[in-house]
Amino acid sequence: MAKPGRPPMEKPNLSKWVDSFIEMLLTERNAALNTRQAYWRDLADFSLFLKEQTSNEIELATTEDIQAYVKELGKRIHVKGDKSGKIASRTVARRLSALRQFYRFVVSENIRSNDPTSTIESPKQKRTLPKTISEKDVNHLIKVAAEGKKSSASRMVCLMEMLYGTGLRVSELVGLPMSSIGENQQYITVAGKGGHERMVPMTGSAQKALKGYLETRDDFIGEETSSPLAKWVFPSRTSDSGHLTRQRFAQLLKDLSDRSGFEAGIVSPHVLRHAFATHLLQNGADLRAVQKMLGHADITTTQIYTHVLSSEKKDTVEEKHPLSKKKVS
Repeated sequence: MAKPGRPPMEKPNLSKWVDSFIEMLLTERNAALNTRQAYWRDLADFSLFLKEQTSNEIELATTEDIQAYVKELGKRIHVKGDKSGKIASRTVARRLSALRQFYRFVVSENIRSNDPTSTIESPKQKRTLPKTISEKDVNHLIKVAAEGKKSSASRMVCLMEMLYGTGLRVSELVGLPMSSIGENQQYITVAGKGGHERMVPMTGSAQKALKGYLETRDDFIGEETSSPLAKWVFPSRTSDSGHLTRQRFAQLLKDLSDRSGFEAGIVSPHVLRHAFATHLLQNGADLRAVQKMLGHADITTTQIYTHVLSSEKKDTVEEKHPLSKKKVS
């Protein structure tokens, strides 16, 4: 199924080795469903291109075939703000990465003796710093979230406090089972990427918001106390999964952002996760502690937030320092 805003992809009849590769991602790497779907889409896109150009299956592609594909993707790169349906530059790098991993797998299975991606250089990427918002902005959002119908308002405040107070990924937040809530609601146990479990402490305000929300939670379950919906912290009667979906939460957050007076695109679930990490580091938190709470496997992923801080300090100096206002003669 295509994501919202993405044109549906033709369902191609892919090589059996693509299926074997996707199966390997699950059995050997325990890759999440979203990850496996992303690899499948990238390999399907190249497979379609290759069949149009050469009629060959993907495992038979040459280095020249892949270079031609990368060149074609380069023609489709869009600039920020362009809504023409073209792809972003980072997508080129991601698709090439998917091809690299696929061909390493094919070589390891003795399907071919050489890796056609081995001599292809990845496109250079500019460092993209995570977008974030200030503590004042977060507090304003939570204040506006508290307005309205009691049950809906208490749920939105709880979602905001927990997302900002724990740094969970949005999929982790909406999919929390009741069994994840620890003793006295002081922490939650989260099954993150790759099935890795981590324990995340909750702030006092997040604990308070959760307690208030649980008092109204039955409004989202209905009259059946034994309903399967009762399994989830954030149940939803309109969702196939039984819990609030990422898409629905993103829509609720967009509505909250609009009511709070923010420009479109400023606030998103991931921006609140970035705010959690950035504000912790601003207040002296240890980088490794933040890494564990975010569920990053590699600390270099967490270190990007130190660059956010450096960028903010640079902007402050350039804006406030008297020498920066003097013209160079």
